[in-house]
Amino acid sequence: MRRLAILLPAATLLGACGGTEELFRDHVVTPYAFVSAAGDTVQAERGQLAVPERRDDADSRWITLTYVRFPATTPTPGAPIVYLAGGPGGSGIQTARGRRFPLFMALRSVSDVIALDQRGTGESNQIPECTERRPIPDDQPASKAAAVEAIRELSRICYGQWREAGVDLAGYTTTENARDLDAVRAALGAEKVNLWGISYGTHLALAALKVMEPRIDRLVLASVEGLDQTVKLPARTDRYFERIQQAIDRDPASKALYPDAVGLIRRVFARLDSAPVRVTIPGEGGSTSFLMGGDEVRLFTAGVISDPDNLATLLRLFRSALDGDWTQLGGFEHRFMRRPIQISGMPELIDASSGIDAARRALVEEQARTSLLGDVLNFPIPHALPDLAVVDLGDDFRSPPVSGRPTLVLSGTLDGRTYPEAQREAVAKLGDVTFVTVAGAGHNLFMVSPAVGALIQRFLAGEAVSDTTIEVEVTGFRS
Repeated sequence: MRRLAILLPAATLLGACGGTEELFRDHVVTPYAFVSAAGDTVQAERGQLAVPERRDDADSRWITLTYVRFPATTPTPGAPIVYLAGGPGGSGIQTARGRRFPLFMALRSVSDVIALDQRGTGESNQIPECTERRPIPDDQPASKAAAVEAIRELSRICYGQWREAGVDLAGYTTTENARDLDAVRAALGAEKVNLWGISYGTHLALAALKVMEPRIDRLVLASVEGLDQTVKLPARTDRYFERIQQAIDRDPASKALYPDAVGLIRRVFARLDSAPVRVTIPGEGGSTSFLMGGDEVRLFTAGVISDPDNLATLLRLFRSALDGDWTQLGGFEHRFMRRPIQISGMPELIDASSGIDAARRALVEEQARTSLLGDVLNFPIPHALPDLAVVDLGDDFRSPPVSGRPTLVLSGTLDGRTYPEAQREAVAKLGDVTFVTVAGAGHNLFMVSPAVGALIQRFLAGEAVSDTTIEVEVTGFRS
């Protein structure tokens, strides 16, 4: 076991105010047998270090960050590759255990690979669980308005509990999260790091360019969320559905089933808006009956459209519902949407602190009036923003970063959460960007083709990579 601490001049950390700033304390590294979800075992290291919960508070409590280091398999490793999970709220360590495990292992041919649990997530979470819940009654359809009110009430209760427990809620921002990356870099003893992120992880990586740009080597950004894109534009969601229909139309079998996917969705929404449907779901302990309405089905739709296969499943459920069988759709709804409402801290605080400016909010509200899904893609931001926000990082934070660091951007043409045109806007002021279009892929694109991982590996190894397109077959709409 190794225990380390470091004190560096403030000049090594952008934004320091003079004197010295302690980047971290008590770095402890222990051998760790990492086991993937599939049962693969690899010898790794588990590291923990303490960082300030809020760096502009001299009396801040210190919280623990946890990471797993997969050692490089090359004798000449480059800068460590730090994986930044999405969400916000995703665990980098748990991600490494799942379907992306082979990619984590492959990148070891370039350098050490670091699976980091960001502050407030996984093994780096020091926010006590708030046990308050707000169940959704089965005798009435779930509504967006009722959910917003429940979240507002929960924020008042849970935020109070967390403050009493000594949690500094103002410490849960993307800026503090980015400063953690510099602390991890220093703890690893690395002059620079590579940042490899997806979705919110790219939001964090872009923020890190403003905090520690000289200490970043390269960036791999997949499904990019810009610093001013926490709240997505409803009109772009509509264009996503247009791209979905174009993909369907290219395959005769799919087109025969879904000649008008948006029309199908609108018919389901209209049916539920006019009269909620009572659904009875059989179960081992007896059947469950509940009223299903339009609001919750819109929220459910917004939650599953990230990838085309998920949307294909949803369209099958919608088709069965309009044929008279609402049980299948109801079963999914009850499983995913009828859970008691709760908040966990980090995801809500992070999104609320990144926020939205007045002009973009007005645009979202205007577009939502006619958009297929309205404004629910971002729920509960900005709906409950006044209650969830403890810090607003402001318009300076939301402005795009300027950098010449080599950056690889991977975008799926059928991404239902971060849209290709928005992704290009997010990196518009980066001077050395290579764009990879994964045609037919959605939001979670790392494992859709071996070519994706191979390209990331080459880029991080410093090889020349050009703008290119990787084709992925879209087959999910054939049944």
